[in-house]
Amino acid sequence: MRQLRLPTLAVALLGAFAATSGLRAAAEEPSAYTVEISDVTAKVGETTTLLATLRPKEGFKILHGYNNRVGQLSAYDDGVAFEKKVFPAQDEEGALIFEIRVRPVTSGTHPINGVFRVGYVEPGAGMSMVSVPLIAKITGTE
Repeated sequence: MRQLRLPTLAVALLGAFAATSGLRAAAEEPSAYTVEISDVTAKVGETTTLLATLRPKEGFKILHGYNNRVGQLSAYDDGVAFEKKVFPAQDEEGALIFEIRVRPVTSGTHPINGVFRVGYVEPGAGMSMVSVPLIAKITGTE
């Protein structure tokens, strides 16, 4: 008979508890926002704006009292510089608009990522603050 290691046993027990207690994994949580991002191109050394829009889905509302923002920005290959570490959201016509100022520092296509920290209200269910991934590409040209 194979002996289970303590960490393996703990994971198995936690999984069994979650399955029987009605807990849902974070990946199964309904998304309150749709994300719209367009990749951008700019000359190396020139700053441009990457626009990202988060729109609440039907049944959800923007939590206006929360500091809705995007941060933890990074480029896979350090080929992009960011004007700031954190960019605040602007609330326009019921959507959160993020103007992310970026500058390609080398030519080529550079994958970037970050994290939107946004809040929402689900009437009858309360308020929530969530993290939503930002994934885009910045292309630097000569």
